Amino acid sequence: MKYYTRFVGLDVHKDSILPAVAVLGRGDAQVFGRIPNEDQVIVRWLNRRLRAWGTLEDVLFCYEAGPCGYGLYRFLAGLNLDCQVVAPGLVPRRPLDRVKTDRRDARQLARLLRAGELTPIWVPDEAHEAFRTLVRGREATLEDRTRSRHQLSKFLLCRGLRPPAGVKSWTRRFQEWVDSLRLNQQADGLVLLELRHHVREGTDRLSRFDGYIKECVETSVWRPAIEALQCLRGVRLLTAATIVAELGEIARFTHPRQLMSYAGLVPGEHSSGKRVRRLSITKAGNAHLRRILGEAAWHYRHRPHVSVRLARRQRGQPREVVAISWRAQTRLNYRYRYLLGHRKEKNRVITALARELVGFIWEILQVVPSPTAELSAA
Repeated sequence: MKYYTRFVGLDVHKDSILPAVAVLGRGDAQVFGRIPNEDQVIVRWLNRRLRAWGTLEDVLFCYEAGPCGYGLYRFLAGLNLDCQVVAPGLVPRRPLDRVKTDRRDARQLARLLRAGELTPIWVPDEAHEAFRTLVRGREATLEDRTRSRHQLSKFLLCRGLRPPAGVKSWTRRFQEWVDSLRLNQQADGLVLLELRHHVREGTDRLSRFDGYIKECVETSVWRPAIEALQCLRGVRLLTAATIVAELGEIARFTHPRQLMSYAGLVPGEHSSGKRVRRLSITKAGNAHLRRILGEAAWHYRHRPHVSVRLARRQRGQPREVVAISWRAQTRLNYRYRYLLGHRKEKNRVITALARELVGFIWEILQVVPSPTAELSAA
């Protein structure tokens, strides 16, 4: 473990950075002047600190994760300086502290970093960050299309227009029916035209994103892990790509419980003395990962079965991975029937299945090569 004597908290904004330095011991952090958020200016500031301190090898920097991304972290790492990006939601804050300024934030980061009370996050490399951005871009596009569909359906409901009997929403017959509508008012017709165009545009963008992700997976170092995860029931290409993109370096999770906590699927608790109170899941982890796991867990309500598509995905995969997939089916389907038999609410049962599914995902990723290890080797 490296020994540090100075701890620098950086309050980072788009145009400026406010540093505060805490020296090893019990003294308060010293705030330095605000500097522009530019590489050359940062280098000049570090050179001045180097002349004053004599060395930067025993200095640890930190700043909160935010919209500025990981550029500052990578820049400092390129200068062989130690830096941490900390999770804002895990920074300790006083309940009655109602004053928030940049100076206070920087000093608080420096003091907490010195005390070891900050939780650093895993910082992906540029390739992994780009892949994760691509997957999240598809998710955002899906949300946009769902929102535009809702607008169109509510417009039709407001005008008293209902699809014919037997026509389900957003099927081909439904879209043909929408295209055949002719409204009396010209303004309504223009609104309907724009809403239809918005829905079609979202569908086209979604198809393009699907193609981009498939093309990226074919040539990426994450392909072995993504193909191995597709051996699980309810996990196809997009689901597996989302899991790999959101998990990152699986080696940082030494136990499945840590991964469950990272997904926010563990139950909360508020106990004191003899009073024990269990709460709902914390939802304090990765929301993207939690959503995709919940969708995959619904497939395990059916009896264990290897379909033609699942058998095709399992072809050529290690026997250990295929065996884990079958154990997941039998275990999770048993848990589904067991919990329903004890009158548990269905959504809670699915949440419990998603939590256990995380354990099987962790086990599979222990068998296949680590994507991060392969990337660093490449």
